[in-house]
Amino acid sequence: MLSQENKKGWRNPWFISLMGVVVTALLVNSMLIWYALHRGSTLVDHEYSTRDRKSDTETIDDIQAHNSLAWKTTLKLPKMIVLATPTSYEIDVMDRQGLPVSGEMEVVAYRPSDADKDFAVPFTEVSSGKYQGYISFPLKGIWELRIRVKRGKEVFETESDKFSVSEKQ
Repeated sequence: MLSQENKKGWRNPWFISLMGVVVTALLVNSMLIWYALHRGSTLVDHEYSTRDRKSDTETIDDIQAHNSLAWKTTLKLPKMIVLATPTSYEIDVMDRQGLPVSGEMEVVAYRPSDADKDFAVPFTEVSSGKYQGYISFPLKGIWELRIRVKRGKEVFETESDKFSVSEKQ
């Protein structure tokens, strides 16, 4: 018979198991909360309210300027991209009439899952409208390239499709 003075009830295996489950759940939840507070999400820009803040009019003007340029880029991706191996990329840029666009090009390698690993590479113009550069990716996974071409005051930006960087050939 169990009573208030009988201490054997605290040694019951069912009670001990139940307390173990409760303590484990509290520890796991505490670790998840700590991790969430100390490692911010890279999917949300934490400076969204202050960085690159534009009015609706400026945003619409930028979109119209981009559409009026109507430049076309052709990116030649290699068949396989291997981790930490410098790989040559060629990008052709043509204007609306099909004429080559000469200017300055910068390519940003963007990793959707980790913004801290993004990096920019300047490309050199090897001939009129043809740009070349070497990119070595520091991490395997999914990446995309953001291409920015500047000719005088005209700026054209576009993105590549997502692609995978593998660890081995």
